[in-house]
Amino acid sequence: MQDTISSIQYSRHGQAGHITLDRPKNLNAIDRAMAEAIMEALAQWQDDPSVQRILIDSSSSKAFCAGGDIKSLYRTIQDEGPKAAHTNMVIPYQAMQMIADYPKPIITLMDGITMGGGIGLGAHARYRVVTERSVLAMPENLIGLTPDAGGSWLLAQAPRPYGLRLALTGGRMAGAQAVTMGFADYLVSSEKLEALKAALLSDTAPEDVILQRYAATDLTPLADAFPRTISTVYDVEDMGPHEGLPVLLSRLEASDEDWAKTDLTTLRSLCPFSLHVTWRMQQKLHATHASCDDAFALETQLVLHMISRPDFSEGVRARVIDKDNAPRWSPATLSEVKEDAVEHCFKVQ
Repeated sequence: MQDTISSIQYSRHGQAGHITLDRPKNLNAIDRAMAEAIMEALAQWQDDPSVQRILIDSSSSKAFCAGGDIKSLYRTIQDEGPKAAHTNMVIPYQAMQMIADYPKPIITLMDGITMGGGIGLGAHARYRVVTERSVLAMPENLIGLTPDAGGSWLLAQAPRPYGLRLALTGGRMAGAQAVTMGFADYLVSSEKLEALKAALLSDTAPEDVILQRYAATDLTPLADAFPRTISTVYDVEDMGPHEGLPVLLSRLEASDEDWAKTDLTTLRSLCPFSLHVTWRMQQKLHATHASCDDAFALETQLVLHMISRPDFSEGVRARVIDKDNAPRWSPATLSEVKEDAVEHCFKVQ
């Protein structure tokens, strides 16, 4: 039996529950309604002893979930203010935390675009699958936010200093790189995906046994795509953002490597205030050995500060609404960001 609730399909297959994200025109962007539907389905199965595992996938091969529905959040801020928009962000966080803490195995198939809130839905599950079509990223600094959806915790857990680079630049990871960085567990060829789904929905073998049948065994040639010189250039994590960001930019300017030129161009285009907050956030999570729940709590606090600032609405306007790609950030440069304003974001409102 299959049911459809507000942009998801869900069904039972023997001992397995199956949730399919189904907003293909929006690349499965998660909004409050989708989050509530996911939680409703998971709640039905949580205490049902006949349900042994949950599979979460997408109806589209193009995207698992491209992130939060930022157009909707933008409209809510314009019409109702940032606190109303904050509520609409926190409810998806609750769905993501439910996936992270769920007592039964959840397997997510992050095939295609998986960014921001998509990582929140997919990368906190017990078993996380990517394919050669997967593209993972946390690009929130592009629109005046900071990494959220629990992604800040994954970035803080990633091999250093690659996690900081991904957090700041919003750099994209291919499937094998996502496994290397700790955002996924198994790389499976997209050609084997339907067979894997069928096995997960019908086979009673343990999840890891099933997944190992289909997964690639040697990721080294695929994953070794991050230049080794990154570790030298980004070795700035002991510095605060006001000291470290200029040092990082100076090192990137001095490098003649293509990746460094790309990073430099990217960082100069991103929201200066977001970069400062992201840097401090990564330092805090890494230094305190924070849990995933700690990260969600910090993100919930930070995001209210961030969407209450003009940068978020301006970032969405420039990147998504008008698409002129010319955001007018406030402040406009990294050097103009005040340290006390950054620290204020880490205080509960």
